Amino acid sequence: MPDIGRIAVFAARAGKNDLSPLPPERLHVLTGFKPDFDLFAGQGLTCATVPEGRYSAAIVFLPRAKPLARALIAEACQVTDGPVIIDGAKTDGVESILKEVRKRTKVSVPLSKSHGKLFWFIASPDFNDWATGSAQEIEGGFSTQPGVFSADGIDPGSRLLADTLPAKLGRHVADLGGGWGYLSARILERETIEQLDLVEADHTAITCARQNVSDPRLRLYWDDATRWRPESLLDCVVTNPPFHTDRNADPALGRSFISAAAAMLKPSGQLWMVANRHLPYEAALADGFASVTEAAGDNRFKILHATRPSRKAR
Repeated sequence: MPDIGRIAVFAARAGKNDLSPLPPERLHVLTGFKPDFDLFAGQGLTCATVPEGRYSAAIVFLPRAKPLARALIAEACQVTDGPVIIDGAKTDGVESILKEVRKRTKVSVPLSKSHGKLFWFIASPDFNDWATGSAQEIEGGFSTQPGVFSADGIDPGSRLLADTLPAKLGRHVADLGGGWGYLSARILERETIEQLDLVEADHTAITCARQNVSDPRLRLYWDDATRWRPESLLDCVVTNPPFHTDRNADPALGRSFISAAAAMLKPSGQLWMVANRHLPYEAALADGFASVTEAAGDNRFKILHATRPSRKAR
């Protein structure tokens, strides 16, 4: 590691990547995931969503999505004058990335520990072709970027939910974890809606949603949906909540979305959500709402409808 100069830190994850051994005054944490951004900023680190200026070194914590991993490495090379350090888990494809990097440039002897691997090389223009190009267009004319949820096509669960929603949802609606905007676009087909709040923690997805949904009734919020609160109580919440932490299913994420939804709804409000068939959300819904029904579903997904949030939840 160079003795002077700023160090770019790409895609560090809170609770997973420990930055404490590094000089905090030199770090520039680059992340588009709002909970991580807020946590590292709360530790006193300088954070941003995109690089700013030049760096003496860069650290890339590999994400699961290979196109995004390649794009981050290319971006690190473009803004760094020294070593680019790659840190990743074997389950996230670090072995494959190492093989690809070795074909392009000289690489250090890798260090292996705890199912992970770390290696480095001097920043090189040989990775420019890995850079993220223009947004790809998918079915329906929607634009997405590598790394966002359902980047290659409309998520079938979201499509089923959109097809099931009733004609009337109320005047003020929120799309929690709205991603690149598919559900919001479908919700706004209703003329009776006066405002729709799309809340999404992924900054890249928010950027895509801004391109995909031009309706002036839409409000975009780059925020953690489990902590965000509207200015006034809502008539309806629609959500396809995430349920993975890295590769592991984590139903607690969906339960957090349910609790947040109950807290932001009017007494007469309603929640519409889609979930994979095996996820046990019914108990959390029954705890937060007076009435819970399965409105639709198939062998993969269930559409859950909850009404009348409890006074305790609100």
